[in-house]
Amino acid sequence: MLPTLPVLPTLPVLPTLPVLPTLPTQPVLPVLPALRELLPGGGLARGAVVTVAEFGLLALALAAGASADGAWCGIAGVPEAGVLAAVGLGLDVERTLLVPDPGPAWAQVAASLLDGCELVLLRPPARAPAQVRQRLEATLRRGRGVLLVVGDWPGAQVRLRVLTRGWTGLGDGHGRLLACCAQVMADGRGEAAVPRTRWLWLPAEDGRVTAAEPADVPVPDPGFARHLQVVSG
Repeated sequence: MLPTLPVLPTLPVLPTLPVLPTLPTQPVLPVLPALRELLPGGGLARGAVVTVAEFGLLALALAAGASADGAWCGIAGVPEAGVLAAVGLGLDVERTLLVPDPGPAWAQVAASLLDGCELVLLRPPARAPAQVRQRLEATLRRGRGVLLVVGDWPGAQVRLRVLTRGWTGLGDGHGRLLACCAQVMADGRGEAAVPRTRWLWLPAEDGRVTAAEPADVPVPDPGFARHLQVVSG
């Protein structure tokens, strides 16, 4: 049976969250091997805000490495978070807290999660006001965790986005989508100011996120969408 993520109620009432006993000694949270070359220091710097342009496998993959290493993670504002995909990437559901719809108190939910989790994946319902961002960033620095935001967050240390993608498994309008090869770019401030671009299988045919070799990148066919047919079964 597929494990389920613990679903927490929205604020103002939240159960007691895990308390980090001491300040962590490692300066970064680990990520999956395929993502290391995209990030300064080869991981997610503690105390940093990292953004992903849209929710998808890239966001889950960024959280999965830390979770597999034993970090507590929180996910807020992402009701469509796929448990099956996350577990396949290494996310530990027993150390992951889920608040699918934090409602208007989303900033308070995020702050509570940051107090007890080393990584929080957050999709705010709207652009966060400067005062809210400052409060959450102060909480983040105090706890030495990582805030992974889906969408825009002015001043984020690292920003990641998928530039282009191509699928394998489609023939002339038929077949099954087997794998997605995506070109991912990371930039930001400080050490991340110089853009880094990598091709990744997002996912590969076995469901994992791995580095793609240039020769593996599928050549996009601008007209393939016109030939797709929906079939039952």
